Amino acid sequence: MMKFMFFMIFLMPLSFLSSFWMVQVFFFILTFMFFVNFSFDYMFMNISYYFGSDLLSYMLILLSFWICSLMIMASEMIFKLNNYFQLFLIVMVFLMFSLFMTFSSLNLFLFYLFFEMSLILTLMLIIGWGYQPERIEAGVYLMFYTLFVSLPMMITIFFCYKIFYSLNFYFLSNLNNLMVYLCMNFAFFIKLPMFFLHLWLPKAHVEAPVAGSMILAGIMLKLGGYGLMRLMKMFVELGLKINIVFLIVSLVGGFYVSLICIRQSDMKSLIAYSSVAHMGLVLGGIMSMNLWGMSGSLAMMLAHGLCSSGLFCLANISYERVGSRSLYLNKGLMNIMPNMSLYWFLFSCSNMAAPPFLNLLGEIMLINSLMGFNSLSWLFLILMMFLSAVYSLFLYSYTQHGTFYSGLNMFYSGVVREYLLLFLHLLPLGVLILKSEYLIYWI
Repeated sequence: MMKFMFFMIFLMPLSFLSSFWMVQVFFFILTFMFFVNFSFDYMFMNISYYFGSDLLSYMLILLSFWICSLMIMASEMIFKLNNYFQLFLIVMVFLMFSLFMTFSSLNLFLFYLFFEMSLILTLMLIIGWGYQPERIEAGVYLMFYTLFVSLPMMITIFFCYKIFYSLNFYFLSNLNNLMVYLCMNFAFFIKLPMFFLHLWLPKAHVEAPVAGSMILAGIMLKLGGYGLMRLMKMFVELGLKINIVFLIVSLVGGFYVSLICIRQSDMKSLIAYSSVAHMGLVLGGIMSMNLWGMSGSLAMMLAHGLCSSGLFCLANISYERVGSRSLYLNKGLMNIMPNMSLYWFLFSCSNMAAPPFLNLLGEIMLINSLMGFNSLSWLFLILMMFLSAVYSLFLYSYTQHGTFYSGLNMFYSGVVREYLLLFLHLLPLGVLILKSEYLIYWI
């Protein structure tokens, strides 16, 4: 793991000295270097000092590297307008470094440290390169929601050290204490985000630049799921009694958020609320604490990271041309961007878990898990599946059909960079489902 850390440290001065695209090439090189070190099972590999990766952390680190590489590709306007792009690259490298350290930490306190560090860097992205003046308010929401629970979590970590005399993930065992359960897990519930604690997410997404939205949807929400998966073994006994409460909140909340999605007029806002609905399903799977649930949650997190990030890229591509994210102005794009319409269709299909994509596998596994945990969950599962199809098709048909905005005087259909960016989001979604047995080996 140390070689990847040194590679990222080498990238930090390079982002000042070399060109914008050279740094992106190095990001891709780092991704493929890590890809060679594939972790095939539940055992930790590449262990060095306090760092190592099993299959769960390997998949999420690989997703982080991949999304970070694509974020630079999506942010060409920052380079073209000379909008402090070198500072942007530095923030990107630090963000990738903090995510890598978060997912590869074998120590609970180091995990907490880098977990919080990534929040500061995302805040810098939103406030530094966001679009509207409201980005300050969105940043404050993001900070306060997360900081509200980070101090109780830190105190709980020290309490765990007092009991176990170690903070290594391997040495944490059953702890039947409700207060510890709440203080530890609420940080992850907010990060996921769970319904009732989700209000910071749509605000942050709408105000963030495209890179900020991609990292928030692609990786940041997965930090909560990863933390819960790692630490749920501490609360097995207690979880069997009270997990049902959070499971109900996540399912009912997913249904409510799906209804909210249907009446959004801002494209980014719609995609952000759909993220809350999907992560509610992931939370339900983790809370069921069975094999189907844990494996399905990992599959769903990977699929959602790629699909949601791709949808934000598409929304940004339309925004750069039309100058608005409103669904009332982004109409009839099929007439003027027919090639891009195919990607809109494929990502909308992926968002509603249609067959060729990894989302389908995740949803099938999570339905099995939740039905096995409590058979009454079928009602909200059916409603969530149906409504996810409704808002995905609503987004696609509203943007692609109809009469296009008459105020558009100059338009170009798309450049190679944009098609490559969307293809690189779509390729793993289609390929991973063909080799999906690796998603269940980590348990």
